[in-house]
Amino acid sequence: MAGRAPFTNLDPVTAADLQRRGFDPLELDRATEQLLTYVYTSLIPDFPFLATGRLAARPASDGVDRISRLPRALLRNIVSRLPVTDAARTAVLSSRWRTVWLSAPPVLVDAYLREDDYAWPPTPANSPAITAAVSRILEAHPGPFRHVHLVCSHMNAYRARLARWLQLLAAKGVQDLGLVNRPWPWDVPLPDALFAINTLVRLHIGLWKLPDTARLGSYRTFPHLRELGICSVVMEEGDVDAIVARSPVLEALSIQGSSKGLRLRLVSQSLRCVQICGSVVEDIAVVKVPCLERLILHGCRDVAGGMCTRIRILDAPNLRVVGFLEPANHVLQIGDSIIRAGMKESIATILTSVKILSLNVRFGIRSEAEMVPRFLKCFPNVKTLHIMSGKCNQSTGTLNLKFKEVPIESAMSGISEMYFHEFRGDEGEVAFLKSFFKTADVLEMAVIMMTNPSFTPFSPDDALSKVKSASELSRSSGKVVVVVSGGPEGGRPWSFQKGTDFSCEDPFSVVVENLGKA
Repeated sequence: MAGRAPFTNLDPVTAADLQRRGFDPLELDRATEQLLTYVYTSLIPDFPFLATGRLAARPASDGVDRISRLPRALLRNIVSRLPVTDAARTAVLSSRWRTVWLSAPPVLVDAYLREDDYAWPPTPANSPAITAAVSRILEAHPGPFRHVHLVCSHMNAYRARLARWLQLLAAKGVQDLGLVNRPWPWDVPLPDALFAINTLVRLHIGLWKLPDTARLGSYRTFPHLRELGICSVVMEEGDVDAIVARSPVLEALSIQGSSKGLRLRLVSQSLRCVQICGSVVEDIAVVKVPCLERLILHGCRDVAGGMCTRIRILDAPNLRVVGFLEPANHVLQIGDSIIRAGMKESIATILTSVKILSLNVRFGIRSEAEMVPRFLKCFPNVKTLHIMSGKCNQSTGTLNLKFKEVPIESAMSGISEMYFHEFRGDEGEVAFLKSFFKTADVLEMAVIMMTNPSFTPFSPDDALSKVKSASELSRSSGKVVVVVSGGPEGGRPWSFQKGTDFSCEDPFSVVVENLGKA
């Protein structure tokens, strides 16, 4: 398994199944931990705090306990922000502190129940003591629970206890729930009790099997749910659609690791962001989502049989950010018109609301590179363009990308910023840059990000030279800068937090080291 990305290549099956297929048990453990680390660090939102040590306090020099004299509301606020074990310890200080602890909405993160420290991500060790401690806390505290993140237990051995936990969380008004099973197996069914927690605002689940949503009935709803993350979960067609339909204020839907061929039919009056990564995707239909601002697909794998992923945008008038489209593998449908190889564009195939666009392209494959201008013409009002260049050993030969072959206003004419990621100086990449600079009339900034020198013999000096040559015939006076990436080859894994951070206008932006002007 050396060189693989386990969190995108393993199907949700049992460990025994994978061992029968020839996976070494030790390699399987490493793959599992890589997957879990990715889920913990990139997919589940950050915790409200990260403890770095035990709770401690110095006695006052005059012996006066001033903290206990603070107003009760302020004490509750302080205690509610402590790790649950430290918060519970305050109950031994006095009878007043005990009532403070019981009235403060606790933050329960089982990774902080370990006896050694608060290291993160959690260790592979599955301690029955942690599972037992979670049960005691949920039973003892009256709630409500603000944040509960349970990620340390092999729940296949504790299914009855899991159902009880969810019943308690429903009764005690949990608002933010992160629930990750430690495989194996990956298809441990989530109890129906999850759908009875009607106080949830954020829900992130990982490494489970969804219950049959069709038999739950329409009365099971999430009336306050605004953010939903589904990571490496076994689910059937229609399950996600049913959850979205039961969530009238849902704003962010994030899916990772779906391996069965995901099909979505999105109808929502509230969704603002949909992001899917590391999944097999067959069809995404944005049927009627008037508030949708971001549609992001990252690292999605080919459908079995070589079929392309169909992306249908039927009604999304506020869609502003789209990525990472792949001209070779995505069939784009806007309204009733389809964009694919061999078909001509028309005025009906444009989406004027999109301002930020990201494309994944292997410029070494001529037919794929030549689809780029046709995709760009579908988004005539794009202001910021990101190009992620895929590694390819094939040669394009002479590449001539014509951006103004059809009577549609060129998408290039309005682009003010362009970011070219993973530049290797290949012939196809340079040909694209030449065509781009000749056509971009109002370009203000072009940033060419060279791939990490650790993964290519291509030098920074070569990058500067090739970019300078490509930009000599630029039609604008915009600045062209070459920078070097310090990240892994192909870019960093996608983080759900980037997509749902609406304070950042461009979720595809990165911080890199400046090499100089071309």
